[in-house]
Amino acid sequence: MKYLFLICSIIFSLPASSEEKSKLHSALNPVPRQGGWMKRHNSFNDRVAKGNVDLVFIGDSITQGWEGRGKKIWAKHYGNRNAVNLGIGGDRTQHVIWRLDNGNLKDITPKAAVIMIGTNNSGNNTSKEIADGVAAIVKQIRTKSPKTQILLLGVFPRGSNPTDKRRQVNEGANKLFSKLNDGKHVHYLDIGPKFLQKDGTLTKEIMPDLLHLSEKGYTIWAESIEAKLADLLEE
Repeated sequence: MKYLFLICSIIFSLPASSEEKSKLHSALNPVPRQGGWMKRHNSFNDRVAKGNVDLVFIGDSITQGWEGRGKKIWAKHYGNRNAVNLGIGGDRTQHVIWRLDNGNLKDITPKAAVIMIGTNNSGNNTSKEIADGVAAIVKQIRTKSPKTQILLLGVFPRGSNPTDKRRQVNEGANKLFSKLNDGKHVHYLDIGPKFLQKDGTLTKEIMPDLLHLSEKGYTIWAESIEAKLADLLEE
């Protein structure tokens, strides 16, 4: 019986087979991308290998944009906080899952991780599938770096008004993965309303293409999370 238990433990601890992975829906099935994506991914690995990382931002082009329109705001708020931008344009949850399993958090224990991912899934995945992908990312970070405080942001609004289909998908996902908030290690925060007018419309002053942030948009992002982030970085 003792040996049977040992064998069962080994079997259940084995990595998922390629057949099992193929049964996962796309938002959960970890896959890499090619070209410049892989070059940027590898640059992240090179950076974290140097250590001295207290804060990471994980996401897609909206997060990568801290290096573009948000550059000045990043320097002001995060320039002295040993912060690393782990955003890659076009990424979906499945790409982030792959990245986190392939070096982006290797041997580091950030004090805090800010996650904002999922909008690129909204054209092909349901709210539930996006929430599944986000939950998997949160689980990865909790497993790889248990001491890291997670600031999980609701997916930002997109489209000109509340009837935008992909905005609605994102909002549905937010409602689901907001339940990951435990007040101890995972802290959910939806700053989406900060970007919108009172009637729910989104202006090009905040998001020029109704998706990516302007400099003003990045200012809103930074100021809206500052109080909570400051608390998490002190824990």
